[in-house]
Amino acid sequence: MTIAYYCVLFMGLLPIVAAGIAKKGFDGYDNGAPREWLAKQTGFRARANAAQANLFESLPFFFAAVIIASIANAPQARIDLLAIGFVICRIAFLICYIANWSTTRSIVWLFGIICVVAMFFQI
Repeated sequence: MTIAYYCVLFMGLLPIVAAGIAKKGFDGYDNGAPREWLAKQTGFRARANAAQANLFESLPFFFAAVIIASIANAPQARIDLLAIGFVICRIAFLICYIANWSTTRSIVWLFGIICVVAMFFQI
């Protein structure tokens, strides 16, 4: 398995980490209605939940880029490097989102998207 494929696996799990952060401490958490409970949250919990949604939203584009670049026999070292770059950006994105650093979060998001788009140009 390539490094990029490990990055795909990691990225598939990262939104779950964000969900765990949103539910940290489970203050009054209602497992019977988790979405309703999360919708009522504020502060870091609301931001972690929003980050979770954004992380899920970014997955198809990233997954497609890795798969298409691999099928097209793009240089594996470049695919791996760009995939690692994307993962690092998305981890930083999650941290920035939770910390409420909106400008930095947007810049990190942009670098992550650049990594994915660059994967398509490796074809």
